[in-house]
Amino acid sequence: MKIRSLVASLIILACAGTTPVIARGLNSPLTSPHTGTRNQVTVTVLSAEEADTLLWMREEEKLARDIYLRLEQHWKKPVFQRIASSEQRHFDAIGAKIDLYGLIDPALPGLGQFTDADLQDTYTQLLTTGLKSYIEALIVGATIEDMDISDLQAAIEGTEDTALRTTYQNLLDGSKNHLRAFVQLLRGLGADYTPQYIDALLFDTIVGV
Repeated sequence: MKIRSLVASLIILACAGTTPVIARGLNSPLTSPHTGTRNQVTVTVLSAEEADTLLWMREEEKLARDIYLRLEQHWKKPVFQRIASSEQRHFDAIGAKIDLYGLIDPALPGLGQFTDADLQDTYTQLLTTGLKSYIEALIVGATIEDMDISDLQAAIEGTEDTALRTTYQNLLDGSKNHLRAFVQLLRGLGADYTPQYIDALLFDTIVGV
């Protein structure tokens, strides 16, 4: 994962002061209609690196969702639609955290469009490969989940924020399930996947030998 600390620092300076951020939470009113008291949640101010990681993960989840949607359109295989739906939930979970911490969402609305140039290139390369054959498409899926697991592990290690760690851990568990599904399908077709981002021991633990 490439860290873009300058961008994140500017966002933090724009959104955070010297006191903890006060957020309403997800669509909750500042004033309760029943009690008349303020309904506030104190949110820890993220470091530049934590903010940068959160923004990166938002687009990385979008990359996974968008590629799976395109692969489902092309190959008409249920695995891509099923996992795309899961990636949508991952994407939404990260979006909720971006909103909670008052950061600027980098995600663009268009399918296959990314703010981050590296992710844009990665999307194009992976999609091009995945359209060559069904087996290549499954390998692309495994590659995305392999990359996602590596990045989520780094994200968990890079923060002490409980809310972020919980969200990242939930996404990590989902990505392990996705990787397992792609590898099982590949093995059923007489193919396999060699991990590129996580080590072989973790890979074997997730998918079995």
